[in-house]
Formats: sequence, C-alpha cells, structure tokens
Amino acid sequence: MQIHVVESGQSLFRIAQTYDIPVSDITEANEISPADTLVVGQALVIPIVGRYYWVQPGDTLTSIAQRFGTTVATLASVNRLDPGGILSVGLRLYIPPVPKRSAEINAYIEPRGTTVSAALIQSAREAAPHLTYLAPFSFRINRDGTLTAPPLGNLRTIAEQNNVTLMMVVTNLEEDQFSAELGRIILTDEQIQNRLLDTIIETANRLNFRDIHFDIEHLRPEDRAAYNRFLRKAAARIHQQGFLMSTALAPKTSATQVGEWYEAHDYKAHGEIADFVVIMTYEWGYSGGPPMAVSPIGPVRDVLEYAISEMPASKIMMGQNLYGYDWTLPYVPGGPYARALSPQQAIALARTRNARIEYDTEAQAPFFRYWDDNRKEHIVWFEDARSIQAKFNLLKELGLRGISYWKLGLSFPQNWLLIDDNFNVVKRPAAAGQS
Repeated sequence: MQIHVVESGQSLFRIAQTYDIPVSDITEANEISPADTLVVGQALVIPIVGRYYWVQPGDTLTSIAQRFGTTVATLASVNRLDPGGILSVGLRLYIPPVPKRSAEINAYIEPRGTTVSAALIQSAREAAPHLTYLAPFSFRINRDGTLTAPPLGNLRTIAEQNNVTLMMVVTNLEEDQFSAELGRIILTDEQIQNRLLDTIIETANRLNFRDIHFDIEHLRPEDRAAYNRFLRKAAARIHQQGFLMSTALAPKTSATQVGEWYEAHDYKAHGEIADFVVIMTYEWGYSGGPPMAVSPIGPVRDVLEYAISEMPASKIMMGQNLYGYDWTLPYVPGGPYARALSPQQAIALARTRNARIEYDTEAQAPFFRYWDDNRKEHIVWFEDARSIQAKFNLLKELGLRGISYWKLGLSFPQNWLLIDDNFNVVKRPAAAGQS
C-alpha cells in the first residue's frame, strides 16, 4: 500500500499513471469522485502490493532497508541493483511487502436515542471485517445496581456474521456525564455491587457479549483502592463464565499524576487484573480547548511508554480518534466549541475553501487553515493516512496488543485499508485468563 501526497498540478490520471493502476482503483480506495478536484497536501492511499520509494540525498540501500523493515539483499534483488553501488537521487525503488503481525482491533459505536441509525449500522457493517471487538457504548450503571442498555439494532447479527466479539461497555454515566458519586456508590456498597455483577453476567449471557469492559471514569482519588478491589472481584466472576474482562484508562505518564480523571486509575493494578486495557490516547486537542492535533504522536508515545513500564505491552490497546476538529480563530477560552468532523469531511472542506493541507511532522498530523463567509479564520486538525500509519508504526515498535477506535460513524476509508495492509486482524481472542 502506497501513501501518496498530492502536489500542485497533479491529477488523478497522472497519479494513476505513476503507479500503473486504473483511476478507479484510487477513487474506490479513497471513496472520492473522479470529478472531485484534488487538494494540495491531500494524502491518498494507492492500492498496490508493496510500495515505491524515490531515493533522497544521503540515502543508502542500508538506510532504506532499515526504514522499511526489509534487507539490503531483498532491495538489491527486486530492483536489480548492485548491493554496494551508489544510488542516484530520484531513483524509484520497489519496496516489497513485509510479513504482517497479528493485532486486535476494537471500535466503539455510540447509538443515540432509542434506535441504531441506518448510517451507524452501515458503518458497523463496513468496519466489522477489520475488527476483533465491537463495543456498543454504553450499558449505564444505575444507582440500584441495574443497567440501562443502549439500543443494539442488528449490531449483534453483524458481529456474529464477521466473527467479531461483542464488548459490553459498562459506564458510570449519568445525564451524559461520568459521575464520581455513582462510582462511589458502586464501589462502596457491597449489596449494590453484587447486584451489578449479577446483572452484567445475566445480560452478557443473554445478549452474547464475551468481553466485559469497565469504562469507569472521573472517580474520587480516594476510591482508587476500592476500584481495584471491585475489578478483582469482577474478574473472578467474569472469568468463571469464560468471558474476557477489560478496562478503559485515562492517558497517564506517571503513577503519581494528579487530576480528577487520573488518580483512581492504577495502571499497575489494571495490568495485573484485566485481560487487556484500552488507553484513551486522544483528546489533547479537544472541542473546548486550544487548537492542536487530537492525538499528537509525542504525547501518545509518552503515555504508552509509561504504560509498558507498568504492565505487559501485550495487554495494551492504543486509543485512536476517528475525527478531527474545526476551530474558529482566535481561540478564546470558554468561547464556542470546535466542530467535530470526519477525515472525509475535512478533505471536502479543504476542497470547498481552496485550502492547502499541511503536515506537522512533530505531531504527525495534518491541518489546514481557511476563512469562512463571515471573514473568520479557522484551523482544522484531523487524521489522514500518514497520521494513522505513524500510529501503526508506534504500535508495532512498542509491541502493543492492538488499537481501539473512538468511534464508528465517521468516514475514514483509508484507515481500514491500512489496517489490512499492516496487520492480520485477530478474530478470536484468547480465553479468559490466557491473554
């Protein structure tokens, strides 16, 4: 799979000629119309086996082989080169595909209201072949230990048809906010706690969920030990059923990190108790905050490197956003929230506003600026094939279990193609206690 960044004056026809494939292959892979004008700086995925690389000043076969995870002998053989020869700048080299490693892939899906919309069903159907887990968000804990379920529609059927494990996301949400008080009740009242676990197990058996995923957030710092005790108790009961148990964790960089979202999340304990964890490595750039990349690679790496110091890398799923934000400038704290948009919507907006897409190599994220009809300047940070590939490279470098997406319903066709290009998606997770 090739990632091609559009340059000024390039057309789909010329790009297709460069890679010797039909224009339709490119438009279908990127879900664009042949009639659409390409945006300068737009990243396209080119659906070919392997990829091409054009030699840059200072390159050697050794440095290129190291960059792409192959060998000098392989590059020399497939390109009919002298292994000890000097490379000409601009020479096109073919880089053959390297063996893929296995990875688990999760995606949350958030039905709103009382039904699952047709658009969400379609999004789940398209993503399911690339998923290990599908996670309807969420089963909300009530103060008496019962649960309020989300609408499921035919998500269960889609999961079954694609050998996808249903993940039962259990949250302490009240009125769409994570509730510390609800958390306190569940973690300190044993009778209510037991009723909750009974309800979870009955519901999971009835609806065919096979991973119980606790996303309990915004807890009081003093409830940290109580949360750990609850998870140990829950794990024992859940594993008796043959189910997996996983948790969601706020993005921390140390065990002593302070803040209402962090202190009750004990990485070391979760790593010991849970079969795996999802670390929410996104929302550095968020709707109410200053403009920046949603999941810049540096802060993401810092969190994950701390995580693997506390638990096995094989238990960690990196969180990844499937969205970006459009901020109105100048940013004013407490001002209007940034508008969320999908990668496909970001490209369409850049096209409409005749904006050039730039790429921040430090954050490993694309962005662009434009002026609206009211003469207000905007900046948009989003995701593209380059930013996702950077995350996949980090996942492989650190030896992580996989990646978890928030959330389906936001169009990003390149992401799913790149998953298949990078990984063999695990379809049947290990039995509980064997992960």
